[in-house]
Amino acid sequence: MKKDSNMRKVIGMGETILDILFKNRQPVAAVPGGSSFNAIISTGRVGVPCHFIGSTGADEVGQMIVDFMHANGVSTQYFEQTEEKSAVSLAFLDEAGDAHYSFYKPSVKCPGEKSHPAFAQDDVLLFGSYYACCQPMHPFVEAVMDEAVRSGAILYYDLNFRRGHAHELPVLLPVIEQNMKQSTIVRGSADDFEVMYGMRNAEEIYRNHVSQHCQLFICTSGAEDITVCTPGGIYKYPVTPIPDVVSTVGAGDNFNAGMACAMIWQGVLREQLPTLGKDGWLRLLDTATAFSAAACRSTENYVPTDFRL
Repeated sequence: MKKDSNMRKVIGMGETILDILFKNRQPVAAVPGGSSFNAIISTGRVGVPCHFIGSTGADEVGQMIVDFMHANGVSTQYFEQTEEKSAVSLAFLDEAGDAHYSFYKPSVKCPGEKSHPAFAQDDVLLFGSYYACCQPMHPFVEAVMDEAVRSGAILYYDLNFRRGHAHELPVLLPVIEQNMKQSTIVRGSADDFEVMYGMRNAEEIYRNHVSQHCQLFICTSGAEDITVCTPGGIYKYPVTPIPDVVSTVGAGDNFNAGMACAMIWQGVLREQLPTLGKDGWLRLLDTATAFSAAACRSTENYVPTDFRL
């Protein structure tokens, strides 16, 4: 799809990493990754204008990541290469294509005087994961969120909270809830909330932990129903089984990309989201789940380059 210079844009913000995928204890692929990064690559592949805010090392892995963004239509104007080594993860795929990770990455440091694109009304900011709540990064993340809110952008926050950070919850949870307050949409999985709050039921999570911070909540749970909670109602949507799953790495990230692109393609504005209704959310979710399903059919973390709805 050709980019339209007048189209709303998606701005991703987060970490980058090289994912080395293993199956039957043998490496089968090495692909650039990172939760918001995966989403922004898919966004670029379908022709929606996009930028990525983040960094990588000034090494061969880092250059691979930068070249990959260029090749997939993602602006690197606000992306930097630093003296830190690039991060690497080992993703071990089981028979169902689900991954178990080991991470090898430098400690997170404050980026200092880092710039970001100007937001326009109803642009979409995609952010989340540990990057958005760890103490070194949060002053910068907060500044970007503040600018997005002032500009009338849609802030789409994917918690993506990993069990490996559970011991940091007393420090991280207040920051996560502060991020929720700034966000237009909060998205999380039942696994995230089981670690954070010891519960998996979407309605209970919304009532007890999300609604006082953010009005709009999307909860996914693998192959189980997707739940959307809004001030006007709570809606449940069945998930169509995905045949021939190769890898679920990036499934949630691509769901997020699909949501962002769908809001732009369907002309859904920030002010319309609280009253969108069941059918309106279904139209967005149809695109989101199509992105997710496409990403699950290969060892890449994104939709294929020829992906079309």
